[in-house]
Amino acid sequence: MKRVIPVLVLSVAGLIPVWRYEPSLGTTTSTTTTTEAVSTPTPTATASSSGSTSTPSTSSKKVVQGTAINTSKGTVQVRVTFEGDKISSVSMLQQPDHPQTTAAVPVLIEETLKAQSSKIDTVSGATITSDAYVQSLQAAIDAKGA
Repeated sequence: MKRVIPVLVLSVAGLIPVWRYEPSLGTTTSTTTTTEAVSTPTPTATASSSGSTSTPSTSSKKVVQGTAINTSKGTVQVRVTFEGDKISSVSMLQQPDHPQTTAAVPVLIEETLKAQSSKIDTVSGATITSDAYVQSLQAAIDAKGA
């Protein structure tokens, strides 16, 4: 009888995380793997003119879209704005509708602007999205040079 109460308490305590679990919303299944998406990149490059008072010869802006990377969480695609050879801004065109992704995107963009390359650390808890972000970012950087 002395063992019954601790066993019941521990059993309930072990089941609480299972009861509280909420599956991710907006997850998609895809037959295209990340490797396939990277091996056939289709980045698009477009140039945009600046509406500021600076002269076009000193600051030429170029906007480039990275490859759309399909992951188990959803599709990730970035748009990178270059001013000369410098990355001036990064925005997400597509991203999974997931809390970890929403929290990770500002960190990834900030790290990209600091590093000025795709050699950045992934965000813990959003590794899949971080890896896809880096791949799409690198495709945009590569397309800018082409």
